[in-house]
Amino acid sequence: MSKLVHVCTQRLLPAELMQFQPTVRSRGRTRAIMPLGKLWMNGSTLRVRFIGGTPAQQATVREQASWWTAHANLQFDFNNAADAEIRIGFDPAKGAWSYVGTDNRSIPLDQPTMNLGFMDGGTVAHEFGHAIGLMHEHQNPAGGIQWNEAAVIRDLSGPPNNWSEATIRHNVLNKYRADQINGTTFDPDSVMLYFFPGSWVQNGVGTRANPILSALDKAFIGGAKAYPKTAPTLVDAKELVIGATRRTSAAIGKAGEEDLFQFTVKTGGPHIIDTRGPTDVVMKLFGPDSPTAVIAEDDDSGVDTNARIHANLIPGRYFVQVRHYNRATGMGNYTVKVRKA
Repeated sequence: MSKLVHVCTQRLLPAELMQFQPTVRSRGRTRAIMPLGKLWMNGSTLRVRFIGGTPAQQATVREQASWWTAHANLQFDFNNAADAEIRIGFDPAKGAWSYVGTDNRSIPLDQPTMNLGFMDGGTVAHEFGHAIGLMHEHQNPAGGIQWNEAAVIRDLSGPPNNWSEATIRHNVLNKYRADQINGTTFDPDSVMLYFFPGSWVQNGVGTRANPILSALDKAFIGGAKAYPKTAPTLVDAKELVIGATRRTSAAIGKAGEEDLFQFTVKTGGPHIIDTRGPTDVVMKLFGPDSPTAVIAEDDDSGVDTNARIHANLIPGRYFVQVRHYNRATGMGNYTVKVRKA
C-alpha cells in the first residue's frame, strides 16, 4: 500500500441499532446512511465540551461542525458544559471515532463521546456526521463494494490503525442490514465515504478522500429523513393533558412533516403515550426536562400497529415527537393521548 490510511472507529452501543422500524429496502445504492432510531429531536441544540485540544484544533472543530448546521435543523453550543451531549477528546493514540446519534447520551459523563486523534481533511466533519446520526457510507448494504479482505486486514492490522480482525470487520468489511438504515442515492462525494486504495477492492478502483460535505450530504441532512428546517420547534409544541377525556387530534399533512407535543408529569409513576388511527406513525419520547434525552421510541406495538410507549416517568417536562414511518411519502390523520398506567 503506497499510502497509510486513517480510518475512523464508528462506535455503537451493544444493543446495536433500534428495532422498532419496519424493513426498508432501497432500489440501487444508498448514501449518507443513518441508523433507524438514533436521530436527535429535530431542532435540538447539542452542547459540546472540549476535553483538551489546542485553540487551533478547537477552532477547526467549530468550523467543520458548522458545515452541518448550515443545512440541518440542529445547533451546536460549544459551552463546555459538564453534561454536554458531545464531549471531544484529542488523544492521538486513540485515532478518530465517535458514538452515533443519541447513543451519546448513554456514555458516562467522565468519558469522551468523540476522539479526534487526527484531524486531516474533513475528519472533523465526518465525526460530527456520526454524532448527529450518520454512519459509514462504505458499509451500505446496497453499496456494491467487493472487498479484497486479505489486503484490508493486512493493512489495517498495522500502523497507524493497528486493529484486530474483529475491529476491521466491524469498521470496514461488515455491512448494515437493509432494515437498519435510511438512505437515498449513492454519493461518491459524501464526506462519510473515506479514501480506500485500489488494492482494497476486487476491481482495483479505490475511492478518493472527500474533505467537504457534498451537495447530496447537504440535501440529505436537511431533508425529510433527517433534520428538515420546516419542522416545529419546542415553542410550537402542543400541550397534552395527562388523562384528558378526549384524545388529541393531529395530522401529518405533508411528507416529512413532524408533530411535536409536550406534557408535564407532576407525580412520578408509569405512564402510557399512544396513538390511534389509520396513519402508520413513529413516536419518540424525550425528557425529563431535556429535548435531547431519548427515553423510548416505538412504531407499531400499540393497537392495530399504532405507536405506544409505556414508561416509568419521574416529575418533569416531556416531549413527544411524531412522524409518519415513511418520511418520504407518508401522510394522514391520527390521535394521541398520555395517561397514567
